[in-house]
Amino acid sequence: MLQDAVRSFVQTFSREYRRFLMRSVILAIGMLIVLGVGCYYALTYLVVLQWDWANITIDILAAVGIFAGAVFLVPPVTSLVAGFFSDEVAEQVERNEFLEQNVGKALPVGRSLVLSIKFFGLMLAVNLVALLLLLVPGVNLVVFYVANGYLLGREYFQLAAMRYRTEDEAAIVRRHHSLAVFAAGMIIALVVSVPILNLITPIFATIFMVRLHKRLTRSRSYARRGSFAANGTGPK
Repeated sequence: MLQDAVRSFVQTFSREYRRFLMRSVILAIGMLIVLGVGCYYALTYLVVLQWDWANITIDILAAVGIFAGAVFLVPPVTSLVAGFFSDEVAEQVERNEFLEQNVGKALPVGRSLVLSIKFFGLMLAVNLVALLLLLVPGVNLVVFYVANGYLLGREYFQLAAMRYRTEDEAAIVRRHHSLAVFAAGMIIALVVSVPILNLITPIFATIFMVRLHKRLTRSRSYARRGSFAANGTGPK
């Protein structure tokens, strides 16, 4: 798994994925700016005091707080960005490295965006909780890494698996390999926690999880789209 992670990290910056990386980074930065500006104006306009010095203090504290909180906003923002690029990146990996296997089928755009928005909301809620725990030493880090490790592993593995299976079938495969998926998610969470570097998360995580999904399912026989529902069975 570590070899897959390192190889995926290096490939993220390679020429064949550079166009995806640039588009992903620009979109993520744009979303963070919009969220940051929105939060700043919400805080400064909702809290208005009589004294100018108090208002200036609130402005400064709001700006500093939003800047610090941006670290906790990156996971949900990058998870939303992934919905725009994951299938293109996954197809590139499959065509380049798994020529002997069929290329997966992209999710319909509407369904992909719905899943991304739902996951964005979940990630936002979890990271807001971690942000509120910022003043509790140690606890906030545990919540941040464990929660994001689980959620990021789940999302990106699911996106990779759903190129070959229905949503329910992909969930069965993910649960069957839950420990490996969680461990991979923790690696992604480590990348997410590094400022600036965390902007590569959608591309790195997609490459990594496509490779992990292929490796985990290579030695076992799993049903393709619709076959779980047809016979009522899980992984064989």
